[in-house]
Parts: sequence; structure tokens; C-alpha cells
Amino acid sequence: MDPASLVLLADIIEAGNLSRAARKLKMTRANVSYRLGQLEKEVGSQLLRRTTVQVEPTEIGKRLLEHGSAIRNEMLQAQESVQRLGQGLHGRVGLGVPSGYGQMVMTPWLLAFKRQYPDIVLDVVFENRVDNLIRDEIDIAIRIMPEPPMQLVARDMGRVRYVACATRAWATAHGMPKAPQALSQLPVITSSVVGEQVRLRAYRSDDSFEDVPLYPTVISEHFPFLREAILAELGIGIVPDYVVQAEINGGSVVTALDDYRLSIFGGQMFMLYMPGRHQTKAMRTCIEFLLECSAAARQEQASSSRA
Repeated sequence: MDPASLVLLADIIEAGNLSRAARKLKMTRANVSYRLGQLEKEVGSQLLRRTTVQVEPTEIGKRLLEHGSAIRNEMLQAQESVQRLGQGLHGRVGLGVPSGYGQMVMTPWLLAFKRQYPDIVLDVVFENRVDNLIRDEIDIAIRIMPEPPMQLVARDMGRVRYVACATRAWATAHGMPKAPQALSQLPVITSSVVGEQVRLRAYRSDDSFEDVPLYPTVISEHFPFLREAILAELGIGIVPDYVVQAEINGGSVVTALDDYRLSIFGGQMFMLYMPGRHQTKAMRTCIEFLLECSAAARQEQASSSRA
């Protein structure tokens, strides 16, 4: 059995369909289909179930995927070892980071990483989607969600704290909510999921919660814009605390409902990457660097809270 055919099978399964695999491998779709057909003929069994949009491995396909991934990873490691001889750490790392957290919190981390490893190319995409990990351009994604997808490797980066906040002037003029349900009657500034009703969960200390429908007056996935809308006194923001932390510390922005743990899209930050995909030394170094930055930031936040 040709090892290259097993590697091709792994590439097709990870890409999701033959067209994406062909683009990745810089081959024609017909050539990819032919080589897959030859492998299936040699094995004597169907390896993939095809639909109009994606492929799924059969049971024997899953077993051969493990071998194909192992062969490909060994080849990539050998190639990387040769390339590293006499050179510093180099390569490319594709990062997908949330628009707000990436810009407001992670930017100093990424710049520090680049200064420390100047020969590594950082390709950073600011977006909030998870499915982009099936594309080769993204090696690592940072996402806020309730639970990570089962098919991905997830590293915990800590809890995200949402706050109900407004400028001191807006709070004086309109008053701040005393209970979560009051938010349904107020002009809210927050993010949302397209096509879904925005709902807030307000958890009490015993983990019971209130479910509150929101009717935002300003909606965006771009948290720097939401911050400006809050500072422009257009309403009360429901945003992660890092969006307005400087203003809260300075006293120009005040918060309400501090006895509740607020959540809209889940309150956990995860680092996600594909299992089985070869990790270059550059990627492994970036993963550990960002996890260390996250741990240090959480420790600093905890120290500030106790002070």
C-alpha cells in the first residue's frame, strides 16, 4: 500500500471534501478523485461516504486515517528537522482570535511573541467563527463559548466575566437595573448571533439563574465599537469586562448586577486546534506562549481583586 495514498486520504478527510483537498494539494479534483478511487480499489472497500458538501470516513477509512496522519506527521517532522539545522525557530502560525479579546487583550501578547521569535510568521485573523479550523490557514483559534466542540482539542484559558455597565453620566440620568429582568426594558448595547434572539443568563451564587430576553439598541460583533457606543452614552452595555476595564478602574464607567454572573454566549475562553494535525515547533511554541500569557493575566486579575 502506497504511503502517499494514505497521506492523501488523511488530507481529504481533514479538508472535508475533495475540492478543498485539491486546492490544498494544488491538484485537480479529478486527480484527487482518481487516486482515492485507486486506493479504494486496492483496499477493496469504500473509504469515504460522499455527500454534496462533505465526506465522512467509513470504519475502515477511520483506521487508515490514523496511519495516514502518522505518516504525514513523521514526514513533516523530518522536513522541519532538516530546515531547522543551523537556523533559529521559524515557520508560520495561523491564529484566529476574537475581534474584541484579540485586539484589546491579546495584541500585546502577540507583539511580544513576534519580538521574541522574529523569524516566525504570524498570520492573525480577527473573527469569531469556529468552523474556520477546517481550513489550513488557521492553526489555533481562541474562542469564547459554553463548551468546546468535541472534535477539537481544547485548552482552558479561564472564565470571561461579563458586566452590565454604563457611563456614570448615563447611570445618573437613567438609573441602573436592580434586577436582571429590568434589562428587558432598557436600551442594551451588546453582541449577538445572527438570526437568534439575544438572551442573557444571570447566575446566582447557588448556580440557579434567570433567563432574560434582551432587545438591543446597538448590536455588533466588534467589541471596540461596542465600547465606543457605551462611552457615547447610547445605553447600558452587556460586554466582557476587558472591553471597559480601563474606564471601570478610572471611575467613568459603573457596573450593576455585580452579585450575578452574567453570560450571553458562554463564559469560558478556550484555545482550540485540530487533533492529529502536525504541530510545528513554531505552533507548539506559540501555544505555550499564549497559555502562559493567559495564566499570568488571570493571576494578575485575581491579585487585583483581592487588593
